[in-house]
Amino acid sequence: MALTPLMPKATAVWLVENTALSFDQIAEFTGMHELEIQAIADGEVAVGIVGVNPITNGQLTQEELERCQADPRAKLKINKSDIPTPKARSKGARYTPVSKRHDRPDAITWLLKNHPELTDAQICRLIGTTKPTIISVRDRTHWNTPNIKPQNPVILGLCTEAELEKMALTARRRVERAAKAAAKEAAKKEKEAAAAAEESADPSTDTSAEPSGTESVAPEPTGQADTDQNEGETPAATEPEEKPDDPLGSI
Repeated sequence: MALTPLMPKATAVWLVENTALSFDQIAEFTGMHELEIQAIADGEVAVGIVGVNPITNGQLTQEELERCQADPRAKLKINKSDIPTPKARSKGARYTPVSKRHDRPDAITWLLKNHPELTDAQICRLIGTTKPTIISVRDRTHWNTPNIKPQNPVILGLCTEAELEKMALTARRRVERAAKAAAKEAAKKEKEAAAAAEESADPSTDTSAEPSGTESVAPEPTGQADTDQNEGETPAATEPEEKPDDPLGSI
């Protein structure tokens, strides 16, 4: 079985961004498919993954890199590393060897810097630390703060690249869902505010319609005029009563 870098995808990201190697050379070195390397170059795969320099990790030399960049048909040869490869573990609490426990603050600093979307609980599950330790590292109140240097937890052997990538993907999905929910809530509040504004505008239209209502009640004076006319007719009604009295007076 051919040797591959400790972090194949992160190494491929760095090689794509910082070298002139062909996709075939990078795929051969990292053990990935050439189409997947092309997808990384197009920004379709490994989004959010921080590139890892294989030269600083001792997995590749600068001379070997320059040799393969000069000859597209050459294949990169990986250097054997003394860093132990993390082994798959069963479900349950993560156990961190005593020799690596002092590396956890360095890993926490790296995760807080490069994956701020991760929650404290996710970091605890990923590298087997505790929330008080994360808080002390974030607030720079850790007893060893002057000596803490950000280091990739995969390189330190505290987790695998697959575990880190899966945790980061879960965190990004959670952030996206929260953003969508916030946008939906904001749109709902704007809609409610617009509806309230329309309701507040309705009474003003009703008050403007009140004068027209009072004009419709105007027939009241005409009723009074009718009664006055009736009062004026009553004397005319009494005149016929006086006419029969005239003959009697003449007699």
